[in-house]
Amino acid sequence: MHRPLCPVETLYVGQRSRAVLSCALRGQVDAGALSAAFDAVTQHHPTLRARIVPDGQGFALRPLGEDERPRLIIRTGGEEVYAAELNTPLPVGGPLSRAVLVSAPEGDRHLFVLVVDHTITDGHSSIALHNAVWDHYRRLVEGGGDEERTAVAGPAAHGPEEEDALPHWPRPVSRELPDADPADTAAYLERRVEGIRRHPVELVPYDVPRGPAADAGRDPGSAGTDASPGAEQADGGHIEVCRLGLDEERTGRLRRTARRAGVSVHALVAAAVLTAARRRLEGEGPRTLGCLSPVDLRSRLSPPLPALLMVPAVTTQLQTLDVAEDSDPMVLARTVHARLRDFLDRGDQYREMRITPEIPGNPALQLATVIVTNMGVVPGPRLPAGLRATDVRLVPAREHYFPQAGRSPVMACVVSFEGRLAIEFPHFTACFSPSFMRGFRDDVLAALLALADVTEPLPTPAR
Repeated sequence: MHRPLCPVETLYVGQRSRAVLSCALRGQVDAGALSAAFDAVTQHHPTLRARIVPDGQGFALRPLGEDERPRLIIRTGGEEVYAAELNTPLPVGGPLSRAVLVSAPEGDRHLFVLVVDHTITDGHSSIALHNAVWDHYRRLVEGGGDEERTAVAGPAAHGPEEEDALPHWPRPVSRELPDADPADTAAYLERRVEGIRRHPVELVPYDVPRGPAADAGRDPGSAGTDASPGAEQADGGHIEVCRLGLDEERTGRLRRTARRAGVSVHALVAAAVLTAARRRLEGEGPRTLGCLSPVDLRSRLSPPLPALLMVPAVTTQLQTLDVAEDSDPMVLARTVHARLRDFLDRGDQYREMRITPEIPGNPALQLATVIVTNMGVVPGPRLPAGLRATDVRLVPAREHYFPQAGRSPVMACVVSFEGRLAIEFPHFTACFSPSFMRGFRDDVLAALLALADVTEPLPTPAR
């Protein structure tokens, strides 16, 4: 009843990364119906009812017992619970998902947090999963009654599966790739290794000295408090998130700039993040920076994979750019866009997925100055009357950070819910201080607002 992890999925086991979806709500929530909805969704996806176990030289997914499967956790509290959930890992050997409903004492304000291990999900499937829970919830409360609740919950309401009933495990994405010549893959790997040898990238140095460090003051755009339960890790640091948000009007202006320039919003954001990173490096003149862009494979496979298929279906594109303190962000954006387009036109997204198992032996294959995700415009949850979402967030988090390294990439998680672009900057406080990340965020915001105001002829791209 186990399902071996493919080499690509196994990489996530070591990274211990997770997707953290959250939804702030106003109105009345039926906790029982939400619990039944979560049960129904987890029953439909065997990977959500599994644990990671050793399997020979690798790992596998094995079903949890009925008394071990994840259930909705219901709490009373406030925003401090978000920080605790952000900092609470999903350890190897335990459930690969967790759902929490936090309600204010007065009962009309709530926070729903859904955490999923990246071994079984990516950004698109985690958002689809979050919305599926609320779709089930809406049908339950609109249908009403125990009969409708049982119908939606399905088999989850009738006890454990039969011992001989094997789960319908989803196939790893690495097995869905087009056929390839092994010689072509080997040649691609050789080119990639040679490229990173010739163009090593610089990383942003940490601003927190080694040892305990405190940061006075925290603004509303940050998540996390030193006193949050479960927030502290062994070396005194914890995960916080510094957030940048644009309203619909500014998001629309940025999109219009992108269209006029013939680039994506992702390229504009990447350029803004690259220029902010360059300002944090000493010295004059151009410096070689790396930009890592996750690339969705779901829509690029034949046939396309459903958004709710709970597997990681993403690869990456790494490009290096010479960035000076006075580099024009629009020129950088045109370059990022053109190189990513060429990457996809060549089919390198499939080659990159095939060489992913080589990353543990050569981490520089994914070593970048900045990591800029590209979720695009995604829908928020559809809720029943009397309940509305006031905020939706997607933040990546990890279990392990390494302050002793002295420097690392800066991550920008980009997503647009309901027409409003948001960029989340998760960071570990023993590496980057909250004040450092606020300054970084403010530089990115200033660059994006300047790009949104562009009305004159746009520069040609640098190649």
